[in-house]
Amino acid sequence: MYAEIIIPLALPKNYTWEIPEEFLDKLQPGIRVEVNLGKNKRYAGIVKLIHDRAPSTFEPKEILNVLDPQPVIQPYQLKFWEWLAEYYMCSEGEVMAAALPSHFKLSSETVIVFNEEYGDDFSDLDNEEYLVAEALHIKHELRLTEVQQILDVSHVYPIVNRLIGKKVCFVWESLKQAYAPKKETFVLLEQEYSNEEKLSELLNNWSRAPKQMELLLSYLHLMKTQGEVSKAELLKKSGASDAQLKALTDKGILRAEKRSVDRLHYLPKDVSIDFDLTPAQGEAYQKVTECLDSRQVCLLHGVTSSGKTHVYIKLMEQYIRKGLQVLYLLPEIALTSQIIRRLQKHFGGYIGIYHSKFSQNERVEIWNKVKSGEMKIVLGARSSLFLPFLDLGLIICDEEHDTSYKQQDPAPRYNGRDAAIYLSSITGAKVLLGSATPSLETYWNAKNDKYGLVELLERFGEVRMPWIEMVDTRKVPKKQGEKVMLSPPLLDGIKATIEKGRQVILFQNRRGYTPYQVCSVCGWIAQCRNCDVSLTYHKYSNKLKCHYCGNIYPPTHTCLACGSDKLLQKSFGTEKIEELLETDLPDARISRMDFDSVRNKNAHDVLIQQFEQKKIDVLVGTQMVVKGLDFDNVDLVGILDADGLLHFADFRVNERAFQLMEQVSGRAGRRDGAGRVLIQSGNPSHPVLQFVAQHDYTGMYNEEIEKRRMFFYPPFSRVIHLTFKHKERDIVMEAAYAYAQALEVPYGKYIVGPAEPVINRVRNMFLMEMLLKLPRDSQTIAKCKSDLLKQAAILHANKKFRTVVVVPDVDAI
Repeated sequence: MYAEIIIPLALPKNYTWEIPEEFLDKLQPGIRVEVNLGKNKRYAGIVKLIHDRAPSTFEPKEILNVLDPQPVIQPYQLKFWEWLAEYYMCSEGEVMAAALPSHFKLSSETVIVFNEEYGDDFSDLDNEEYLVAEALHIKHELRLTEVQQILDVSHVYPIVNRLIGKKVCFVWESLKQAYAPKKETFVLLEQEYSNEEKLSELLNNWSRAPKQMELLLSYLHLMKTQGEVSKAELLKKSGASDAQLKALTDKGILRAEKRSVDRLHYLPKDVSIDFDLTPAQGEAYQKVTECLDSRQVCLLHGVTSSGKTHVYIKLMEQYIRKGLQVLYLLPEIALTSQIIRRLQKHFGGYIGIYHSKFSQNERVEIWNKVKSGEMKIVLGARSSLFLPFLDLGLIICDEEHDTSYKQQDPAPRYNGRDAAIYLSSITGAKVLLGSATPSLETYWNAKNDKYGLVELLERFGEVRMPWIEMVDTRKVPKKQGEKVMLSPPLLDGIKATIEKGRQVILFQNRRGYTPYQVCSVCGWIAQCRNCDVSLTYHKYSNKLKCHYCGNIYPPTHTCLACGSDKLLQKSFGTEKIEELLETDLPDARISRMDFDSVRNKNAHDVLIQQFEQKKIDVLVGTQMVVKGLDFDNVDLVGILDADGLLHFADFRVNERAFQLMEQVSGRAGRRDGAGRVLIQSGNPSHPVLQFVAQHDYTGMYNEEIEKRRMFFYPPFSRVIHLTFKHKERDIVMEAAYAYAQALEVPYGKYIVGPAEPVINRVRNMFLMEMLLKLPRDSQTIAKCKSDLLKQAAILHANKKFRTVVVVPDVDAI
């Protein structure tokens, strides 16, 4: 018997291993096994298929070990991985690498690290585990090859697996973002004093050490109110020290006990919906329910602040009461903190969160809770699609238009929304897509009866849409070549809003201080050494940064070409706006929300809570402030550079600009309808700005869909974008032209390019791009994908082009 096994490598097809007789009754699809590939490389792979067909072209090796008694993934997930690999032109190994937490992907290069909080008591371990734990205790980290030497056996995966399970050690990757303790010390009253008389006698006869007495009383109070007392909480409440606690334990009054605790704190499981839907919401909810009875997918098109979340909550309640699981997808983790608080209020501990900011250990905990069916609602980013749901009933894809649903690098370059729809087709779940500004493709599918469509076109509480005004920056006095940052009407509006005790959001889609510096004498611009792109100056860190490769350079004060010190700062980012506001409004409380200011795990949440609690008057931010956040007290929204959103060489530019501006406008006047939006532009008569001013999504859709039809862009075609990369410009150009030439006969009429992109060098690799616009015919698309991969293999067979990287991106955004 043989097994087709997926290992977390980019192999074009899965390798086959032979099953030793002793493992035959232990194996089933979804179980991890230890296998050998090449000379010494070992991997934990996942069994995909068991069969009796011996490979004819090679001699298969034997499986070395079985790592799990039960499958770590659900059967449908193997089918999901296969579809993702096929559709997005990558390997199942790459999908596995993206889908599984690191603990499940052991390999011979894996480093295991000692868990300091386990301590040095190894009495519960067996002989082999003890030897590894001792070595780890001394060395702190070991490679799996070193573990093999210590034990003098090759089959170490099961032993390491057990040590990870017992929390003696963890995989090195989990250290990258590890932040929470795995064990916590709890304080207990010694058995002798559980008798009330004995305890009263002790307290009544207490004479010395008043601090210890205070500590004991604090313990008794916490014990009565909470049922259990952690050491950290007790010391904080009593203001006592470790020494005073130790004195009480030495006297035999209290004792300390280490316990394993959940990294994630869950509330009691309880469903309590304490609101009623408005008539408009009630009607939308009814229509969505009816629609999902007969269809797989439904689009809820609800204007900003129409209360789509209330409809979602009622729908989630319906599915949870049936005992089914719900996946609530959000494009950005920035959104999770506000929504999680709302959902916890209604669903308590039924909810879990899953995204990339969690450590690998936490991900394993959530993984197991979802797999057992214990966790009923998962709120997460696109990666939560890979969780092993037991009974998935509903997937809600909120802000479905958002580009963050599309994975860019590495493979699989999947779209979370589209993958969710396929996942629903194999699990029998239903999908609700929600947005105030749906993507053109989704709205077209809904209008053409492929999806159900429900519209919710009035704001919650019958609040009117915000009033939108254009500020023509051409009429604002300024120095030549300078950009208007805060026009007088906007600055006056900010001051007036703050005076009323209300809040302001300012949107600028560039982070940093200045996007580029230019020499006024010779025109030199500071550029990255590895990329053909200008460097952005970040004043906060006083560094020049490349936003493509991440390289950091010291600031420059003189032109490196002509030596002049006349450097002009062109354009502006969020840092510069923040600084300008601090000068113009010295008494205002100003904060910034962008990629640089919210680096750590809880920074988003802290900033959002401060804004909700009215501790911030003006919030300056990038796209992070646009998406789905709900603030009661915002009266004014300023879009500082609308022209910057409209000037991109991309067929989706008008759709994107409308979505961003309409979404950020929707943050204003969400409760009392007093919202105002000021849009600064040098071309206020631009058609997209007119649609934004009227909140006219349908007008924008009708105009854009005709242009898409005319030029054969999605939704009328399917696009595959190819990027060629190499360290030498001539080679990458030659390779791209050779590749395109080979495809000329079958696909010539669908090919655009190849050509150099605007930024033609990133991370020291020169780039060429090519686009295929294919008809919406599944056979043609499947044949084309196969031909593209074959052509890449033919290209790499040529010695000259062997190191040219070809990156396919299906349904590129």
